[in-house]
Amino acid sequence: MVLWWIGNVILLVVILPVVIALLSRVLGALERIRAASDDILAGGVDLIGELQGVPDGLAITDRTIEEVKVGAVRYAGSVAKLLG
Repeated sequence: MVLWWIGNVILLVVILPVVIALLSRVLGALERIRAASDDILAGGVDLIGELQGVPDGLAITDRTIEEVKVGAVRYAGSVAKLLG
């Protein structure tokens, strides 16, 4: 019975503070992760407002690519005739 009490005292004096310290470190890391994820979410919401003009910009890019493609094919054909 005395050994049982000694084991209980060791548990309370040694093991329990270690568990509490580890739990504190885990909860601290959890709070930092939560704060970082909140910052990421806020940045993502701000980014949505900046992306409103992207479809119009892509349409202009598509038109420009089509125009360049026509000229590039003509140029490549001319070069092929000169070299061939």
